[in-house]
Amino acid sequence: MTNLSVNINKVATLRNARGENNPDVQKFATDCENLGADGITVHPRPDERHIRRSDVFLLRPLVKTEFNIEGYPTDQFMDLVLKAKPEQVTLVPDAPDALTSNAGWNVAAHADFLTGIVDRLREAGIRSSIFVDPDPEMIREAAKTGVDRVELYTKPYADNYAEDPEGAVAPYVEASRVAHTCGLGVNAGHDLNLTNLKFFHDRMPYLNEVSIGHAIIADALYLGLTETIRAYKACLGR
Repeated sequence: MTNLSVNINKVATLRNARGENNPDVQKFATDCENLGADGITVHPRPDERHIRRSDVFLLRPLVKTEFNIEGYPTDQFMDLVLKAKPEQVTLVPDAPDALTSNAGWNVAAHADFLTGIVDRLREAGIRSSIFVDPDPEMIREAAKTGVDRVELYTKPYADNYAEDPEGAVAPYVEASRVAHTCGLGVNAGHDLNLTNLKFFHDRMPYLNEVSIGHAIIADALYLGLTETIRAYKACLGR
């Protein structure tokens, strides 16, 4: 079974544009859960341009499924997640001013750093995931850190899906198998949507979770949130 985690960053972006509490980020998260989402993902960036540190602490007691916090593991970020204690922390290599995640970790080059972070998360009882490209070498290196899962960066799949679906998904199928052989769970995210998600899911031999934000919020403008979450779960055979 593949879980659907809804990234609610874009809801916070919309709220912040007016400086008030509309839309209500906390209510949106609980509505997503009530409509069938299996988890809530947030990515609090240092400039707080969407999700704020305060949002994390407001959401923590409200999220009843799985709370996933993404981010680059600065001292400030680690302080946040060790206090909030989400079910999962996804480590991304983004620079502070990055618009969005655009590449996976070079795990080999940062092995000692990532191993130390993963150790701290494990000691706190938090499942860890490292954001990687679908590169078997990086996945094997990730396994050496002691991490629990990898999250596969799926923008290259999304970019090439229309022209060559089988070719686009092939590296991810192999990556999924390698991760499973290494004892790692497999997550995926970035630019997955109602057009390409079902094909991706159906081809992947192992896929624990997809994290989707921008596309869900965009689709909800036309379909409504209830129908949007239903449609995404249907792509996952749910």
